[in-house]
Amino acid sequence: MGFDPSLKAACYVGGVTAPASKLDVPRVRDAWYILCQSYELAHKPLCRRLFGEPLVLFRSADRTPHALLDRCPHRDVPLSLGRVQGDQLVCSYHGWAFEGSGRCVRIPAFVGEPDAAGRRARAFPVIESQGFIWVYGVPGEMPDSRPFTFVHMDDPAYLCVRYEVRVGASIHQVAENALDVPHTAFLHGGLFRNDANRNAIEAVVKRWSDRVECEYIGEPRPSGLVGRILSPGGGVVTHFDRFYLPSVVEVEYRLGDENHVVVNGACTPVDDFDTRLYSVTCIRTRLPGWVVRPAVQPIALWIFGQDRTVLEAQTKSMHAFGGMAYASTEIDAVGPHILRLMRRAARGERGDPDAPPWTRELTLEI
Repeated sequence: MGFDPSLKAACYVGGVTAPASKLDVPRVRDAWYILCQSYELAHKPLCRRLFGEPLVLFRSADRTPHALLDRCPHRDVPLSLGRVQGDQLVCSYHGWAFEGSGRCVRIPAFVGEPDAAGRRARAFPVIESQGFIWVYGVPGEMPDSRPFTFVHMDDPAYLCVRYEVRVGASIHQVAENALDVPHTAFLHGGLFRNDANRNAIEAVVKRWSDRVECEYIGEPRPSGLVGRILSPGGGVVTHFDRFYLPSVVEVEYRLGDENHVVVNGACTPVDDFDTRLYSVTCIRTRLPGWVVRPAVQPIALWIFGQDRTVLEAQTKSMHAFGGMAYASTEIDAVGPHILRLMRRAARGERGDPDAPPWTRELTLEI
């Protein structure tokens, strides 16, 4: 299933389209987001959008990645239509050349000094890490913070599979869906769980100023196809669901000493209701990698295809009714906390991440 084009605005197709909704979607700008995978940024400029704003990515001669506002300060032409020449990005319209810092270093036929405040392109901090290009959402100097690290991605004991998907929904919708256990028995019946076989378990929710975690205690191995592949012998699993500001989800399953699965997803807000999800699944199991690898990505994409259908229908419903109207219960263990954290961060209220967490214990049937 493809991404619904009616829910997005392309980089440049007849101009930049303004966001279609006035719904309250928190925008956490002072944070790192993946704009592309490293292999996608080769020798040509690459256009990506962040919070609805077009950015252009390019590499200088030493392969260092850079990000500028995709708008030439001379005549508003997209810099992504230009070319890379050495360390410079050259506009296709009048040949103005810019360094990765945004400084204008050449204006053809101009005999004066090309650099001036009004001639500079806005530059955004960039870090390349673990095969991804991360861009900070606020232009200017490099911040003290660093992008999220996928812990097991560089561990040879783990099989790691990555994939990228796109969905017409907000970060909150995508993150809540990824960490929402109850829907799996219905939307993904047979893959994870089913509604006929429920078990009473304990859950402990902890919320810090920058993250929320839910631990499910005493959960039997999920009865669906995914659980049988990872642990044919059954057993009780250690299960954590986590969200890290601004947009990273993590699902962790551990069964015994041999089977360990960590699924991370980094959400990038292309626009308020247009999200790219960069997923990294790391698996350690007694089964050989050549057995597991062919099944991981097709199953993951199958599952997300079902999620995408519901999320895009949810988005259209929100627009039709003019807002979000959620009636949450204790079973919605993580979703309301994600929205709370994002709204506080968007207002600049980060708090102390080392302070003792807010904690709540629940009894659920899943």
